[in-house]
Amino acid sequence: MPSATEIPVPVAAKKPFTTTHHGVSLSDPYHWLKDPGYPVVEDKEILAYLEAENAYYRAYMDPHETLTNQIYEEVIGRIKQDDSSVPHKNGPYFYHWKFSEGAQYRTWMRREHTSDKVVEILDEVALAKGHDYFRLGGLAVTPLHDVLAWSSDTDGSERYTIEVKTLASGDSAERLHPDSIGGTSGSITWAADGQRFLYTLLSKEHRPYKVMLHALGTDVADDICIYEESDPSFFVGVGKTSSRKFITISAGDHVTTETWILRADAPEAEPIVVAPREEGKEYYLDDGPDAFFIRTNDTHKNFRIATAPLDKPGKANWREVVAGSQDHYLTGLKTFKDFFVIAERREGQEQLRIRDYQGSEHYIEFPEPSFSAGLGANSEFETQVLRVTYDSMITPPSVMDYHLADRQLEVLKVQEIPSGYDKSRYRTERLIATSHDGTRVPMSVVYPKDFKKDGTQPVHLYAYGAYGMAMSPSFSAARLSLLDRGFAYAIAHVRGGDEMGYHWYEDGKLFSRTNTFHDFIACAEHLISEGFASAGNISISGGSAGGTLMGAVTNMRPDLWRAVVAHVPFVDVLTTMLDDTLPLTPIEWPEWGNPIKDKKAYDYIQSYSPYDQVTAQDYPNIMVTAGLNDPRVTYWEPAKWVAKLRELKTNDKILISKTNMGAGHGGKSGRFEKYLEVAEEYTFLVETL
Repeated sequence: MPSATEIPVPVAAKKPFTTTHHGVSLSDPYHWLKDPGYPVVEDKEILAYLEAENAYYRAYMDPHETLTNQIYEEVIGRIKQDDSSVPHKNGPYFYHWKFSEGAQYRTWMRREHTSDKVVEILDEVALAKGHDYFRLGGLAVTPLHDVLAWSSDTDGSERYTIEVKTLASGDSAERLHPDSIGGTSGSITWAADGQRFLYTLLSKEHRPYKVMLHALGTDVADDICIYEESDPSFFVGVGKTSSRKFITISAGDHVTTETWILRADAPEAEPIVVAPREEGKEYYLDDGPDAFFIRTNDTHKNFRIATAPLDKPGKANWREVVAGSQDHYLTGLKTFKDFFVIAERREGQEQLRIRDYQGSEHYIEFPEPSFSAGLGANSEFETQVLRVTYDSMITPPSVMDYHLADRQLEVLKVQEIPSGYDKSRYRTERLIATSHDGTRVPMSVVYPKDFKKDGTQPVHLYAYGAYGMAMSPSFSAARLSLLDRGFAYAIAHVRGGDEMGYHWYEDGKLFSRTNTFHDFIACAEHLISEGFASAGNISISGGSAGGTLMGAVTNMRPDLWRAVVAHVPFVDVLTTMLDDTLPLTPIEWPEWGNPIKDKKAYDYIQSYSPYDQVTAQDYPNIMVTAGLNDPRVTYWEPAKWVAKLRELKTNDKILISKTNMGAGHGGKSGRFEKYLEVAEEYTFLVETL
């Protein structure tokens, strides 16, 4: 295979294309890379360009194959080959999954309480056979545990097909039902009778918009539409409350929600709205033994918790039981027969608060000052044992049971690292940077204990910064391959996430979006001032909306970075927000702004949109990934960005791009196969730093 210096640098043709908005002309000479037949991509010129970029990517990576293979072997050496989950109780069975040695996909198992016999109920390995890509969507058994429905995606398009089978009982054999439903979002919710289930259909624009009711053994064409959403900016989902007495239909965008309810024993009935949608207001519903519990931001942006009668759930009947607070950001709620659990953040740290229905409450005490913790698999409504998950930057993921009777944590499983792991070899810190407007921005950092804080060693900085999605200080076994090569690894908790409260999210969206970029730059400069790094010797990465961040800070401060990795990057923000035929655009307007209607939003988005702001300047080394079937960040966004960077950059630093031709937003799907891509990313970082 020739090296990247021996094959031509891919050059995309420039073809005149101009649109006009608000009296302003927008030129886009690489617009032709969007196949007009998308989601089918058949244009030969487009495919030839993508393949040329892939060949150039391979020409750069292949000479480093020895290092890539070494890192890959290190990473998979930390993966337990025959791993399995901790069984969790659900009715008369304990359910769990396992990986057989060498398997890319899981096998799902169960056993009855009264038996030691473990029975296979679904084999992903068999389902994935013959497919380059496979991802399990939903997996749901009936209330009687006699029938299993599941959904799968075999091309990365996130259009899931639902299938159904009878589960073996005694000497009876499994039986695959003829029921097969394509074009769904993947979720499956059984009615109480176990003969019917609800699912969500995707529109031709890939928007979940219809909730359908299917009866086993009947023609899909006869399925009943229970709910249809007419607003293209609202996506629809379906689920069940903790008691399993009610089915919930949720509709919403990023800032507004609405919930409808049905009794699980009467799913064909007219759904009842809990509270009509109100712009900027969110609420989420579960049920206790005698009332609905509602987590809502109607009176406080950090959310409060209210209750409502089961027969009168309307907002007029909401009664507050946990008030909103500046100090307590309530991020989740789950009910049980005798208590409910509140997931929250205090000063950016995740916490689990347990409160009984008489008002007595306490927090679970975890062993480290900085960690990530949440609820695990908790299927039983009536229980005094809570399944929780836990990890930190230096502590591998753990599964624990919390016993309410004595308030003790019982460790059931700690992620095993077969090649060995000694946490005493690493250190972790929480640092605070000061952003451009004086805001204090936290960072979580992990590094080898002999790391020299003199600016000579490499540092990798990661962030996401969008949609109110927090990046917790969690463990990564793969990351050890960087730490063991002398890297420090930092997570910047920039605005746009919600680590410090809902205001943290608000301060990084819409007309405050650029705060996210300034926060990230401030974190890099703080790492320099603290001796972790030196300017020009920092690598950075982010994906999807985190790719927006990568593109923006690369344009703004290319001098800070040695290497940039942008995974499925959302970099053509302006053009995408102007195209309301794309799957996600209408639902994204509350996050980014609507440049179709608002000239101010148009100007602001254009001022930072990475593709639009590429200029003639020196750029750092850049690695880009994409997925041909990606419905979230369409393949042409990174393709156009790379083409424009190639045209305008003024130096000879590395620029490589890979499009997965048979995958989507998440890249390759296999347990080990996906780490080949991680190994290539780490190879790029090691070689460029």
